Amino acid sequence: MAMKVRQAKGKTMSPVDEKVIELSKKKILLLSFVACAFVVLGAWLLSLDEAAIQSQFRPYNPMLIYGIGLASIVVFGVCGVFGIKQLFDKKAGLVFNSFGVFDNSSAVSAGLIPWSEIVGAEIVKIHTEQFLIIKVRDPGKYIARGGALKQAFNKANYKMGGSPIAITSIALKIKLSEVLALFHEYKQKYGHA
Repeated sequence: MAMKVRQAKGKTMSPVDEKVIELSKKKILLLSFVACAFVVLGAWLLSLDEAAIQSQFRPYNPMLIYGIGLASIVVFGVCGVFGIKQLFDKKAGLVFNSFGVFDNSSAVSAGLIPWSEIVGAEIVKIHTEQFLIIKVRDPGKYIARGGALKQAFNKANYKMGGSPIAITSIALKIKLSEVLALFHEYKQKYGHA
């Protein structure tokens, strides 16, 4: 992927020094399959009558079971749709170059984050998952990107990790520790804003 940035007077510049990290189609396919399985499970829970719920899920209230089924369909349905979309995405998952970091690794990807806006980065563990948190000078700018759902996720990332930009290696062909090493390498070269 050759990233180009439009400069003044219509000229386009391409970075000379660029590291491209591809999306792992195998990981995405597996995650999409798991998401679809949870959608099927949610549909099965919604199909049960109250007597079946009382006998199989005692002492749980049928409304709770229906709520879990509905939530499973909605949450994992969105994940499955995004996963299937990512399977056909030709863009790289992550790119480091002289312009900054280009994030296309998840449903709430930040896009291009210029070095001039980046303060630093660290790996943070949230629950059982690790994320590369990229700290930016103006978090509000990145929280406001995208539609209402994406903004909600950006706000949640900000509250949990201190930045709206949280990158996981789940869909990438690289470990998170390697992503952090590349971040520091490119930040040292180009991040002196």
